Amino acid sequence: MAQGVKTKKKEKTDVKGSAAEPRTAPRLRERFREVIAPALMKQFRYKNIWQVPRPSKVVINMGLGEAVANVKVIDTAVEELSAITGQKPVVTRAKKSEAGFKLRTGVPIGCKVTLRGDRMYEFLDRFVNVALPRIRDFRGIPTKSFDGRGNYNLGVKEQLIFPEIKYEKVDAVRGMDIAIETSAGTDEQARALLEYLGFPFQKS
Repeated sequence: MAQGVKTKKKEKTDVKGSAAEPRTAPRLRERFREVIAPALMKQFRYKNIWQVPRPSKVVINMGLGEAVANVKVIDTAVEELSAITGQKPVVTRAKKSEAGFKLRTGVPIGCKVTLRGDRMYEFLDRFVNVALPRIRDFRGIPTKSFDGRGNYNLGVKEQLIFPEIKYEKVDAVRGMDIAIETSAGTDEQARALLEYLGFPFQKS
């Protein structure tokens, strides 16, 4: 009896231990640590590793004006954004009424996701290496979309560039805004960071 109890306890410990095992770090995060951070230290002559700029969060926002007339559009957009990011979006609502647009305070008008940590690195990796190359006649992303504080904003015209979205299930083409916030102090540093992360900027 005592032996049976011991064995049961051991099995419970093993299960708990396996579930607690750490996930494999995203490959882009590993690349940042091993390749990108040292390269940025050398380029900008940082004296401390903590001076190296890094991505801090990514916000993906879908504005859905048509939701005013058809609220079901929100459900579809939430489902698509969940598939793209691996995280459930937050529904955004109108902050004030606009009679000209038949808009009332509190009405759903879009959805957004804020990504940090591993999910942020995984999204950036897929966005740069899989989604952007699927844009028709793609010639690079704009160089003038920095905000002066080391952050970058990019508009995407259709959700179909993401392989997680199945063409036959799409009821309408929807665009989104992607805001990449970094710890860089200048746009020059932020651009260098994004270039090392693989962002293909337009050739001047």
